[in-house]
Amino acid sequence: MDLEGTDGRERGEDDTAFEKQSALFALAISDIVLINMWCHDIGREQAANKPLLKTVFQVMMRLFSPRKTTLLFVIRDKTRTPLENLEPILREDIQKIWDAVPKPQAHKHTPLSEFFNVEVTALSSYEDKEEKFKEEVAQLRQRFFHSIAPGGLAGDRRGVVPASAFSISAQQIWKVIRENKDLDLPAHKVMVATVRCEEIADEKLSCLRSDEGWLELEEAVQSGPVRGFGEKLSSIIDAYLSQYDEEAIFFDESVRNAKRKQLESKALDFVYPAYTTLLGHLRSKAVDDFKAKLEQSLNNGEGFASSVRMWTESIMLEFEKGSADAAVRQASWSASKVRDKLHRDIESHASTVRDTKLSEITTKFEKQLAKALIEPVESLFEAGGKDTWVSIRKLLKRETEAAVSELSACISGFELDEETVERMQQSLRDYAKQIVENKAKEESGKILIRMKDRFSTVFNHDADSLPRVWTGKEDIRAITRDARSASLKLLSDMAAIRLEDEKPDHIENVLQSSLIDRPAGAISSQNRIEGPTDPLASSTWEEVHPKDTLITPVHCKSLWRQFQGETEYTVTQAISAQEAYKRSNNWLPPPWAIMAMVILGFNEFMLLLKNPLYLMIIFVAYLIGKALWVQMDIAGEFRHGALPGLLSLSSKFVPTIMNILKRLAEEAQANSTPGGSESQNADAPVSRNQMQNSDRVSSTLSNSSVSSVGSSGIDQEYSSPNLSQRRRTNLPEAEFS
Repeated sequence: MDLEGTDGRERGEDDTAFEKQSALFALAISDIVLINMWCHDIGREQAANKPLLKTVFQVMMRLFSPRKTTLLFVIRDKTRTPLENLEPILREDIQKIWDAVPKPQAHKHTPLSEFFNVEVTALSSYEDKEEKFKEEVAQLRQRFFHSIAPGGLAGDRRGVVPASAFSISAQQIWKVIRENKDLDLPAHKVMVATVRCEEIADEKLSCLRSDEGWLELEEAVQSGPVRGFGEKLSSIIDAYLSQYDEEAIFFDESVRNAKRKQLESKALDFVYPAYTTLLGHLRSKAVDDFKAKLEQSLNNGEGFASSVRMWTESIMLEFEKGSADAAVRQASWSASKVRDKLHRDIESHASTVRDTKLSEITTKFEKQLAKALIEPVESLFEAGGKDTWVSIRKLLKRETEAAVSELSACISGFELDEETVERMQQSLRDYAKQIVENKAKEESGKILIRMKDRFSTVFNHDADSLPRVWTGKEDIRAITRDARSASLKLLSDMAAIRLEDEKPDHIENVLQSSLIDRPAGAISSQNRIEGPTDPLASSTWEEVHPKDTLITPVHCKSLWRQFQGETEYTVTQAISAQEAYKRSNNWLPPPWAIMAMVILGFNEFMLLLKNPLYLMIIFVAYLIGKALWVQMDIAGEFRHGALPGLLSLSSKFVPTIMNILKRLAEEAQANSTPGGSESQNADAPVSRNQMQNSDRVSSTLSNSSVSSVGSSGIDQEYSSPNLSQRRRTNLPEAEFS
């Protein structure tokens, strides 16, 4: 750099500030300072650039840690005086100036050689000895060419700034000097290195972001796992770190290393999302593989717990290999969080599958129990046997233990803890018990229908389950009691749930004594108020827990009243049928009437014996009356009442008489034909057929009078078939007779 001299006109008069600034600037940025001196000025106090030297030495004291600068004094237009004689004089003057310059306390005894390396050279006059001048200048130039070699002019070069940072360094030094601040050259060196290293680092980071290899790698990672990801990414980062090292090698080492670490950290932060994305793909793939392989193992019938252990180890090992392949050499990233997340995902899926499988198994056995219990329990309730609940308990225990045993075998592969197994078994037992209880509650809602069905079955069928025909010999009172007792047995069975063997109760006895064994007058209409000692005047049963109560005593009483009201008609119909049967099968008058008729009618009987014509007339009248009886179905018409029977007979009497006369006329005409002999031979069959028809009609009418119980509702299904079956049975008998 070419700076104006101490006597330059550019600085003006007394511009010492600028003089110090320029001198300090020169010392801060230069390794060598050339000072021109005229040969004849050596030894002169005011003309030997002593003010400049004083200024240089003064500002040098302001440097915090000054570097060693070379002061090269160039003696111009040397004379005949040898340089060897001039140099000692000049050095002596310089030493005096150094000693005279005031120094800070830290450099009070510091020698000149610690701050400056003084060199002296001389040049001939350009005007007198041009060739000699050029030769000497060429030699001096050669010294500059080799100035940084060991022992060269450049000194120790402790404050060297790379050429790429010289502009920044010079600007910052001049700025500090202009602001009249003390110049800390080591700090300035660090500042320059910081600025330049940051620029280099930013440049390399920008190149990394636009690197084609990195962009291809990043794009590939977005779509799935990439084999060799860590090695490829490490190579790319290494390349840019090496470029940084090459360009920042001349800067301060500490700054260079710090900025290198920052560059490496920023580069790793930049590529970290791709690394996490890759680990995410590895985790997702591992979870999917685990799901598929576990399902395949379960489909092949392998144990659940063993399959989970085997595939968990396999999948985790595969993930470890993938995460190791994705590791970047420059980073100390850990995949432990993703590994833990993968392990949690595997455990979560295994738990979900386990719960699902256990739920399916439980549901399967619940359906099996429901199928094995619902219909048999319903059948037992409907049958209403002597030991209904004993049979239900046996059925429940048998089916439950079988299901629990099968359940234990099915869940053995899950390796569940004993507490869980017991809980599942108990849950299955509770479910079976709940099925029975629910079925009992459902059947208790239909108890009235069941009672009426049972009453109708027992009342209308005998001990052989054949339909009962009311002939008048049956004890309706006893049959009614038996039927009601059977219905009461159903009511007592449905009054409470009895699934515990050790809990006997007396519900049936209480109902029997209160509803059947009591005198008839004790059970009055529904409006009668019972006495305070009525055992059914309660809402709970003794020795029965409220939760096991299906029908309360009060409700049982109400149901029994309703049951009696709906079955009374059946009993009444049976009684009426018996009376009708007796009337239809008893055509003779009472014995006393018969005796009176024999005694009082003896004369008439003897008259008939003496005159057979009367007997013939009576016989013909009997035949006509019998024909009218059969044709008009007099017994059947009067079955529905006297008035409807008379009305019906009055409308049928004339047509019936006309029909009989017509048939008699046809038979008389047939007898007058030439084939009289054949007609006479056919008379016997005709008469026999008429007799058979007469007997058939008589038998039918007789059976119709023996009607079964025409009960309302359900009872009718037992009476109607009996009549029809009876009629079908009697018709052939009449024909045969």
